[in-house]
Amino acid sequence: MASLNLQTILDKETRKKMIPYMLIAPVIIYYFLFWIFPVLNAIIESFKSIEGVWTLGNYIHIFKDPVFYRALLNTAFLVFFSVTIEFILAFGLALLINTKFKGSSFFLFLAMIPMALPAVAVGAMWSSGLATRGWMNSVLMTFKIVDDAGKIIFLAGGNIASMWLIILIDAWQVIPFVMIILLAGLQGIGAESREAGYIFGGTKFQVLRKITIPMLKPTITTAMILRIISAIQIWLIIVMLFGFNRIPVLLEQVVLNVDELGSDFFERIGMALSVIVALIVSAAAILYLKVSGSFEKEAEK
Repeated sequence: MASLNLQTILDKETRKKMIPYMLIAPVIIYYFLFWIFPVLNAIIESFKSIEGVWTLGNYIHIFKDPVFYRALLNTAFLVFFSVTIEFILAFGLALLINTKFKGSSFFLFLAMIPMALPAVAVGAMWSSGLATRGWMNSVLMTFKIVDDAGKIIFLAGGNIASMWLIILIDAWQVIPFVMIILLAGLQGIGAESREAGYIFGGTKFQVLRKITIPMLKPTITTAMILRIISAIQIWLIIVMLFGFNRIPVLLEQVVLNVDELGSDFFERIGMALSVIVALIVSAAAILYLKVSGSFEKEAEK
């Protein structure tokens, strides 16, 4: 009888321990079927020729293609400048809204509107706006800044000018996203921490630099990693503004090979490119964690 009761208790304990695994099992199955399996399949197929022979030919083709290096440089330029500019502006706006000035809630609502728009809607809106007869020139003509003969041709600039235009459009949409993350982190910092800094004679800048930013570091790390990943993935707005290969970027080249060119050969090139992009994204995230000192903090724990 005692052994039966012990067995019943063990069975209850076992079932209790199994509950968390049973709850996450559907998610694990979903990720395996719709994420892990397709990713593994793409990696395997990227090392095969059209005939099914194992080869490095797809990767050799990519690394011999000058467009790949243009796309890599353009992506690096966009990531560095867009992430830097957007973080500085988003952090400033988060600090401003966190002061809870009169009308800050309405300002926050307005700032979040671009974030709610899908990339295709943003691309269509700015594509029509930046056209020679688009609404941007109409607004400028309304305020007598330009006349009909002096309309600005926004989309006719060189490579660098076009990328700065992309950064501005991307910042318009993405800054609210970064700002919300930083604002949530700021609101999680107790006011007593900052007040203690002021009591000990710190200026606003010193309190920000030595108290607020160090306490906000986990939030900043999260925001920066998410932003770096999304910046590497910019492509749809670029294609809608300039078309394919005018301003090549890495993810655009994946879409171009897989969807636009369409043959079996180019599909495999696209798979190989997607593997390279995934490695670059992972390396960028790991590098940022290393530079920010997150690994050292985990080791100390």
